[in-house]
Amino acid sequence: MVWDTRIFRLFIVWYCIGIILLSFDLLPPWLEWANAFFLMLAGTLGFLYFFRKFGKTAGSILGIVIFVVTFIVEGAGASVDFLFGSYDYTERFAPNLFGVPIAIGFAWLMVMATTHVLALSIFPQGGWKYAVAGGLGAVIMDLIIDPVAYLLKGYWIWEDSGFYYDIPWTNFTGWFILASILHLLIDRLMKRQPGTKSYGLLEKRMVLLYILITAMFVLLAVLGGLWLAAVLTTLLSALFVALAQKRRPI
Repeated sequence: MVWDTRIFRLFIVWYCIGIILLSFDLLPPWLEWANAFFLMLAGTLGFLYFFRKFGKTAGSILGIVIFVVTFIVEGAGASVDFLFGSYDYTERFAPNLFGVPIAIGFAWLMVMATTHVLALSIFPQGGWKYAVAGGLGAVIMDLIIDPVAYLLKGYWIWEDSGFYYDIPWTNFTGWFILASILHLLIDRLMKRQPGTKSYGLLEKRMVLLYILITAMFVLLAVLGGLWLAAVLTTLLSALFVALAQKRRPI
């Protein structure tokens, strides 16, 4: 747990510095790499959560599977328009591997770990309801991540269009499908290890991580004038966390 705490503290420090730099538009171009590193830190915390919760072997395998599967699916999406729609990554979110930013796999680790904890709080029995809740929680995050990354940061370019900031609806259905399937995988693992449903410090950190990541992207959306994304995500994420809070005080 020592390394978990150190990395979590580093994340908090990095987060606070980022809030100041972004709020006052002080982030220089040469420091753009800090955004990718920020998501890598968040993803590392997600991986460590699975590592601690499910054990060294099962937790590591789960984390690696999530990283690899999401990385491959994202790559397939960018190259052959699979699941999410037609889009291309730019070099602004480097380093890239096979045309896909490495930070994407880490981002999915963060998304899966945080939504897992919240969805399980709402549906402690697990099952398909838990998986659906986890999928919806992931989509809520993407409602703010995608407009900011696409319109304000230029991390990727959508070739299709849609009613929500010119982002195709297939992107959000793709997020829901992929996240729900991965949550079903986690649910299957939980059934083999009943003790993994307990709630403690690790879970509280993941809830805080969900809130902090969402809040930072909301801040970026407000600063960039994306008011619909900011308001919609704030309301839905607050509802998601409130439902979890009702079952298990955070």
